[in-house]
Formats: sequence, structure tokens, C-alpha cells
Amino acid sequence: MSEKRELPILRRRKNDLPHDIVLNILTRLPAKSLIRFRCVCKTWDSSITSSYFISTHLNNLAHDHDNDNGDDDGDGYIIYMPWGTNSSNRAVCTVAFDRTFDRISEVEIPFDFTPGRAQIVGSCNGLLCLADIGKLTISKDFIYLWNPSIKKFKRLPDSCLGQLDFVTLGFAYHPENNDYKVLRISSYPGMEPHLADEIEVYTLSSDSWRKVGMSLRANVMVYFNNFPLPIPLVSGALHWMARVIEDKCKSDMIVSFDVNSEKFRLLGMPDGSKKIVRFQTCLASLKGKLAFLTIGQSEHDYHCFMWVMREYGVLESWNKLFVVPLERLSACIGFTMYGTLLLRCLQPNNQTDKFVLVDTKTLNEKDTDIQSLSCVATFTESLALLDGANVVSY
Repeated sequence: MSEKRELPILRRRKNDLPHDIVLNILTRLPAKSLIRFRCVCKTWDSSITSSYFISTHLNNLAHDHDNDNGDDDGDGYIIYMPWGTNSSNRAVCTVAFDRTFDRISEVEIPFDFTPGRAQIVGSCNGLLCLADIGKLTISKDFIYLWNPSIKKFKRLPDSCLGQLDFVTLGFAYHPENNDYKVLRISSYPGMEPHLADEIEVYTLSSDSWRKVGMSLRANVMVYFNNFPLPIPLVSGALHWMARVIEDKCKSDMIVSFDVNSEKFRLLGMPDGSKKIVRFQTCLASLKGKLAFLTIGQSEHDYHCFMWVMREYGVLESWNKLFVVPLERLSACIGFTMYGTLLLRCLQPNNQTDKFVLVDTKTLNEKDTDIQSLSCVATFTESLALLDGANVVSY
């Protein structure tokens, strides 16, 4: 009889896993499952909501993505949403597989924006920054951080500045402090168009804005390009195309903002790009490298030119990666994390524009089901914004 009483106890001990092994398993599960598992016990809830667990979960996802051999769709996703439409309903984001652009689902934005004026500022670690560009020039801001994976969002506090005439935004993750920052560049009404006049930084940890200086050379004025594309975050810095005026001489340059030091810096464009008749110029992140793209005309044909800065900050390391011949004038929309380029091909005679994916290795094209001009951002599941002040669940 004594042996029979001991068997259940022995089985329980044999099947119990050490807490560190349980946590290791949990850090590899989808975000939606982890939200449910918070209800299992207080120990699990405390572990899942800790900053260490959230960072480890994100790092595991990134490691799995880096080891993806290309046989499946992986864990990366693309989120895109119509920009400039006149719908009276709440904006809807489309979620698609990053590699194939195959539609997965549609997600309604859980907060109100001016119809057709919702813009994706950027995406970091599964956290999206969205702004209502129809309201950014009034005294109150409408900027949100949103994690669709766990159905959480947070509206940022209003700027301490008054009414502003021009605003451009950037969104970044600060790994040294495990924090998120939003950069806000603006000018007052009556100033020269797009002249950077007031610069503020919002940090999620403090939930507040503070002013920072331009910190460039003396007698330098910068007009930031506010083309509706997410600002690329590369090597810990945000990057814009800008018109720089120094000693009355104008030149197009790249302006970077270091997230850690909060200092600005000027970077030169690729030498060969200056000889092209450019219709559009933009910056993007291509597998962690800064990419310079321009749609231009060579003789009578249109082409998409792209350079990649192989060693960050070194002008001589710009390398022309490819030249894509285009049938007609097009516009760059962005990159997927796998390095596929999304182009908007302008159609003649008021026909609906076509959106195509270009493989940057083979230069093969693939049509997408995007029907209108959209903001596009890469995305991955995460627990970012799980808890904190003024975070809303829906």
C-alpha cells in the first residue's frame, strides 16, 4: 500500500519543470498566448510582465527570424494602411506576411483620426507610432503608440509648444535604456517653409516631452523633407533627407539624429546620385544598413537607383546595389525586412496605380493587392507596452 501512495508523488516530481526552464519555454511563445497565461498564477504574471522577460521574448523572436532559412514566411509581418483616403470610418491596417505580402488579416485602429490622415511614423519591436497628420499643426498633438499584438495603445501627451506650422516625426528604440523615443521637429507659423525651428524628444519612460538643440555647425539651416514615409532607424540614429543652407549655399544632404546622444549629424549623399535627374529621393533601412533610393531619368528611360552604406558614417562606403529599369514613372514606398522593395507605379489615363514588389537580388517583380497609396512598416509580435501609465486596453 505504501508504494501505491508514493507513486502519484513521484510522478508529480518527475513531471515538474524547473522555473527557469518554464520561463525559457514561455519566452518563445506568441504574444497573444502569453497574455492569457498571465492568469495561470501570480508567479507567471509577475515574470511575463517583467522588463527582462519582455526583452528576452523579443530577442528570441529576432533570433528565430535571423535563422529563418527562407522556406516559410517566418515571423516577420508588414502592416500597411491607406493614406489620403476620405473614408468616414476608422482607419484599417492590413497585416501581411513580410516575405510574400500575402494578406493575413485586417485590424481596425482603436482610436479616432481625421479621415484619411493617419500616418505610420515608424515601427520598433512590435510597437507602432501613428500620428494624425491632419491635426499636428494645431495646439494639441494626436500621436499614439500602439501594439496590435496585445491590444494596447497609449496617446502621447501634448507638446508644450503653441500652435505650429510644420511638423515631422521620427520614432526610435533606445537599447541602452530599454526605452522608446519620439522626435518632433517643427516650426512656428510665418517662418520660412519647413525650417527646423523647434525640436522636442518624448521618452516613454518619463511620459513627457523636452526640448533639445539642433547641435549642427553654425550658420546651418535645415529644411526637413516630410515625404510620407516612415523615418528609417539605422545604427541607433534616425535619418531624413534635408535641404541644408550654409553661407547661402544650398545642398541636399542626409541629417541623422543619434538616439543615445540626442545629437544631429550631417551625412553626404552618394556621389553618383547627384548627377541623376531625380523625381523622388528617400531613405530606408535595408537589413540594418542605410539605403539611399532615388527615382530618376537616364536619357529617356526611368530607373530606380539604390545605394547602400556598407560602413555606417563613412561616405566612401556608399555602394550602388542595383538599377531597376521602370516602364513608367514610379515612387518608392519602402522595404520589407527581407529586403524586398515596394514601388508605386503611376498609371496613365487616370487608371488605378499599380503597386509591385521588386526582389533586390533577382530584380523579379510581383504584383500586390494594394489598391491605394499606403504607409508601410515592418512589424513583429512583441509584449512592448504591456504595462505602464495611461496605457489603454481594448
